[in-house]
Amino acid sequence: MAKDITPVTHPTAAPPTGSYSAALVWNDLVFVSGQGPIDARGEIVAGTIESETELTLRNIETLLIAAGSGLDRVLKCTCYLADIADFDRFDAVYRRVFAGHLPARTTVGAALGGIRIEIDAIACAASRSPGD
Repeated sequence: MAKDITPVTHPTAAPPTGSYSAALVWNDLVFVSGQGPIDARGEIVAGTIESETELTLRNIETLLIAAGSGLDRVLKCTCYLADIADFDRFDAVYRRVFAGHLPARTTVGAALGGIRIEIDAIACAASRSPGD
């Protein structure tokens, strides 16, 4: 890996389930790979779309904090829903978690293999905030 690209890990973060980095920092940006409702042991925590969305966003937050960033610095999310009919219920949790700061977002329906939601994110690193 290039010296200016730093992998991000955290002991309580859900472990990657494939050949990828959970998150990377490059320059002033943090790239978080798709996260889902997975616990620190790598187990799916199945539930309602609301509970799965909450856990997924908390997994993203854990990686962002480990990178010195946070949810308030998220610039863009791509959200994948197993059932697009869950959109309004997903959106209510998303809106509450990102209260006061709504990142750019794309939401699409996708086959997710046992989970209801997956979200990836791009955020500003600690050295900058979106308004800088």
